[in-house]
Amino acid sequence: MQLTIPREAFNALVSGTSASIKLSFGSLGTLQFDAAALRSIRNETADGDISFIVGKTSLTEEGKEVLGDRPVYDISVFAGETAIESFGGRTIRVSLPYTLGAGESPEAVIVYALTTEGELETLRGRYVSGNRAVTFGTTHFSQFIIGYNPVVFTDVPSSAWHAQAISFLAARGITNGTATDHYSPGDGVTRGQFIVLLLNSYGIAPKADAADNFADAGNTYYTDYLATAKRYGIANGSGDNRFLPDSPITRQELFTLLYRALDTLGELPAAANVASTDSYSDANQITPYAREAIDALVARGIVSGSNGKLDPRGQTTRAQAAQVLYNLLSQD
Repeated sequence: MQLTIPREAFNALVSGTSASIKLSFGSLGTLQFDAAALRSIRNETADGDISFIVGKTSLTEEGKEVLGDRPVYDISVFAGETAIESFGGRTIRVSLPYTLGAGESPEAVIVYALTTEGELETLRGRYVSGNRAVTFGTTHFSQFIIGYNPVVFTDVPSSAWHAQAISFLAARGITNGTATDHYSPGDGVTRGQFIVLLLNSYGIAPKADAADNFADAGNTYYTDYLATAKRYGIANGSGDNRFLPDSPITRQELFTLLYRALDTLGELPAAANVASTDSYSDANQITPYAREAIDALVARGIVSGSNGKLDPRGQTTRAQAAQVLYNLLSQD
């Protein structure tokens, strides 16, 4: 389906609004562009009407062997004959219709983008049961595949409070089990393990930087993640250029790293003043360095305590870490 806006009308629309617009393609879903993305389209070329195109297509036989017979959508934008490849770094919100198959879990429904190299890129997105659709964000258009990747752990029953969170993260390759079919949800999380979880959650690719890494980064699975977190300003270490990656992470350490990541990436939601840190009876146990982060997360409802306490110096389990990240990633 193609929606075309005459150039003069599109330019007037872009010049006259600072709001986002949502384009509906009927049974093929919706595309939502913010004002900056619209300006990027306008500035790409001075000529030609603007066409937005959404259509269904099929996987190749090779693709079906890997993913099965999954829904595929082709999305593109043209200014005249010129394809618009990017939108000034802005994220376009996409909603595509999808009905769960028999026995499918919503948490295991994922969206892939087909890259120019023919590889699959997992996008941040989720299935919205009320809309019977998948929603996701993308900075460029191509073919998008609605996939299904259930990961089952025998020690995570479907009735467990953390089951949805672990299923969601595992389906996207954000977290792995401790063995082939075990997640060990009650085990503790180390500082290095949480950095890996955090960067994977927000699509931050680890890059080696031996010249500017922590002295105890070692040469292991988290080494490049630590260098990247340091470069972004997410991880500052514990002094003497050390991070103590194999030490158990406390709740206040986790909250501080999470806050820095959200703030750095522009992902911190607007403050809603949901609660106040001082309403918790153990607020005086928060180490000063963590107070700003915890105040911000509590005010936004990202962090909540139990039985009137935050337990800032308590250790974090694998299930708890997964739940905190799931609560953020499963929202629009």
